[in-house]
Amino acid sequence: MAEMKLSKFKYKLPDEKIALHPSPNRDESKLMVLNRAKGTIEHKEFKDVLDYFDDGDVLIFNDTKVFPARLYGNKEKTGAEIEVFLLRELNREQRLWDVLVDPARKIRIGNKLYFGENDMLVAEVIDNTTSRGRTLRFLFDGNYDEFKKTLYSLGETPLPKFINRPVQPEDKERYQTIFAKHEGAVAAPTAGLHFSRELMKRLEIKGVDFSYITLHVGLGNFRSVDVEDLTKHKMDSEQIWVTDATCDRVNKAKDERKNICAVGTTVMRTLESSVSTQGYLKPYEGWTNKFIFPPFEFSVANSMITNFHLPLSTLLMMVSAFAGYDLLMEAYRLALKHDYRFGTYGDAMLII
Repeated sequence: MAEMKLSKFKYKLPDEKIALHPSPNRDESKLMVLNRAKGTIEHKEFKDVLDYFDDGDVLIFNDTKVFPARLYGNKEKTGAEIEVFLLRELNREQRLWDVLVDPARKIRIGNKLYFGENDMLVAEVIDNTTSRGRTLRFLFDGNYDEFKKTLYSLGETPLPKFINRPVQPEDKERYQTIFAKHEGAVAAPTAGLHFSRELMKRLEIKGVDFSYITLHVGLGNFRSVDVEDLTKHKMDSEQIWVTDATCDRVNKAKDERKNICAVGTTVMRTLESSVSTQGYLKPYEGWTNKFIFPPFEFSVANSMITNFHLPLSTLLMMVSAFAGYDLLMEAYRLALKHDYRFGTYGDAMLII
């Protein structure tokens, strides 16, 4: 395969194709099924995923949980409105957080920011990490649980910017998978959003096994690549956990030649970040900045579920490495023609 350049991942995506709302029911979005061996593309409904898995197959999910990361506050003296996006907690005792601020140019070290009615929460800017990034120290008298509760009560569901509408009450539930458990993500692992309790029950009855990894999804997922030579792109690091139990289950399925399905690009990246030279999954706790783009040899999963990704995104590049570039681009052409919905709240694709 020829070396992949950024420009190969450009396609025209009209705004109206980006889903602004989730489908009425989780498992009733459209599902496009790509068969790599046959080169075929079928159109189904998401709950038909049931037909593609059998007893002993394993679906691997990301059980990260999204927290309400977007806050709106005001700057001291001027009262200018500032949007603060919480990225990660740096120090629990000192209430230090790594954040993005917008508009960034107006915020200096030493500035105080006020949040909520009667300035419920005050933060001080103590460091500039990047052009937009800052470290904030929240000034709060109560204990840690009270602080966290206050912080989260002021926060809003962090929908990606391309979902261009105000956040609504339904987003709190729908921008979260039903198996979300370990808090720390600022974006949802979107492929997992399609799974309803009923569908998981039906898969279970069929004998399909579920395994979980944790990757706390960061904003880097939405960052567009700006170098033509993909080998020069650096991914943001994200925290991952792969447990012994997950490794045992997945490796057993691999030995038994069962289907192993990565539900989402975050799962795929985690699997490929913690794999042995023999292609077996190893327990791991740490960080990954693995960037997967064609050509790439996958070692663990032999199928994957994913959404329809935006042009020039690293997610699109990873999926094209798995599906095959030509087949995927044909699938995207058909998706646009057949009114598939793109992005976080959009429709799904199963690649087998």
